[in-house]
Amino acid sequence: MDRIREGRQARKEHRVIQWSHQKFRDAGNYTQSFNLFHKKVIVTAEPANIKAVFATNFNDFDTAGRLEFIGQVVGKGIFTTDGEEWKHSRAMIRPNFARAQVANIDAIEVYLQDMFKLLPSDGTPVDLQPLFFGLTIDTSTEFLFGESVHSLRGDEPGKPSGVAFAHAYDTALQQCAIRATQPPWERIMGQSKEDLQNCRTVHDFVQRYIDEALRWRRTWDGEAKALPTGQYTFLFELVKETTNPEVLRGEVLNLLLAGRDTTASLLGSMFFQLAKRPDIWDRLRSEIAELSGAKPSFEELKNLKLLQWCMKETLRVNTIVPTIIRNANKDTTLPVGGGNDGKSPILVEAGQMVFCQTAVMHLREDIWGPDAAVWNPDRWATLRPGAWDYLPFIGGPRVCIGQQYALTEAGYVTARMVQTFSKLASRDAGPWQEKLTLTCAAKQTNVSLTRA
Repeated sequence: MDRIREGRQARKEHRVIQWSHQKFRDAGNYTQSFNLFHKKVIVTAEPANIKAVFATNFNDFDTAGRLEFIGQVVGKGIFTTDGEEWKHSRAMIRPNFARAQVANIDAIEVYLQDMFKLLPSDGTPVDLQPLFFGLTIDTSTEFLFGESVHSLRGDEPGKPSGVAFAHAYDTALQQCAIRATQPPWERIMGQSKEDLQNCRTVHDFVQRYIDEALRWRRTWDGEAKALPTGQYTFLFELVKETTNPEVLRGEVLNLLLAGRDTTASLLGSMFFQLAKRPDIWDRLRSEIAELSGAKPSFEELKNLKLLQWCMKETLRVNTIVPTIIRNANKDTTLPVGGGNDGKSPILVEAGQMVFCQTAVMHLREDIWGPDAAVWNPDRWATLRPGAWDYLPFIGGPRVCIGQQYALTEAGYVTARMVQTFSKLASRDAGPWQEKLTLTCAAKQTNVSLTRA
């Protein structure tokens, strides 16, 4: 109960990761176990243990009831299923993240210009984090549905409200995060009327796109028939594999969760850090100036070293998915954490939950050095972390299949921001603070911008 009370207070103060790290320091061991109500829980920030959970002993673990907590919003899909269902989802989805689709960055520019129209250029402070969330929901829905919700533009007459969809989606996911941290007796109360309505709003909005895709599928002859959207569209490719409306809705919403939230969180945290480091901003401007003002291509983005280092360092210091929970589906072991010295194997009994604390692992001084908590992109000039010391996109069989898509979008947006604005200044007096939902974003990214 003390730990739950402390954790709730840390959440209110936007310092859960800091609090978790201090708990490990106090224990003198990066693997701990404690009783959480009727269950014994293991928390670990050890690379060897995380490797065992995600790779070596992969089949011994499942997603710990993730469907129970977020299924009301996103349904069954690649992130909420296990076993054969998960394998089937991944097999259907993986071809849609081939390089041809990931490298198609032209669509991003349209929605980026929508965001630029909302950015003051006279030094007036603006919070970039919610704007990045608007940008990525617009680009993600374009990729998934073939039509954007245009949350940055506002609603268009005669069309379902994209703004209402985005609000319902955000609010429903926030409730999922709260529900996941509630004690069992509080979860018995179930969803509120507002929460149920938000889920209905999300599902009804997506259903019209699914209906359109199914109508097209009935006329598809199995050949390369032109898509009604006139471009590559995830949903129309997926409908070639299945015509089950529930499966289609689940997979689309599962990917929206990953593609939208993670990219926006990366951008918000990175711009918070960049605004505190005008020297890095100026160096980025010099690096990107070599493009002579042209929009960067997929290949050019990969070759912008400092830009790549900034993204890597942000994913380390401000880890987007700070904790991944797994449940042991059989008796198994983790390689370290047992014995008096904490270096022996530790038993994990069937039904036990393992909290893999990647954010804490990314801040360990014994792995990253005494300045581990400092945002320093230049460390990546020579840094070669161990294969399981740095896991922004997890690893093993469930490694994120959309990681290149996310990095390409984040890199492109950053490059175009650098080309458009000559100065970026922080308007946040204090250090970076977390905003934890199902992912971890900056609480705010208050900056002022000056156009080039």
